[in-house]
Amino acid sequence: MWNETNNKLYRAFEFKDFQEAFAFMTRVALIAEKMDHHPTWANTWNKVEIWLNTHDAGDVVTEKDRDLAKRIDQVLSLKSGV
Repeated sequence: MWNETNNKLYRAFEFKDFQEAFAFMTRVALIAEKMDHHPTWANTWNKVEIWLNTHDAGDVVTEKDRDLAKRIDQVLSLKSGV
């Protein structure tokens, strides 16, 4: 689940291994680039953390962030076959 705190949407993800985490990040990067909306994120081995807010709107959460969050959730749904 995404949590909204400190003017950011945040979510942590855990995968089987580094390769799976990196593949997820690659898919998200392609979506973010098409949207011209790039997340702040961190990766350590099988864990990925993502923070979303809109810098040009004053570093607050906007519909652009919520849309990217939904698309990221869709990446997970496709991976799990849901």
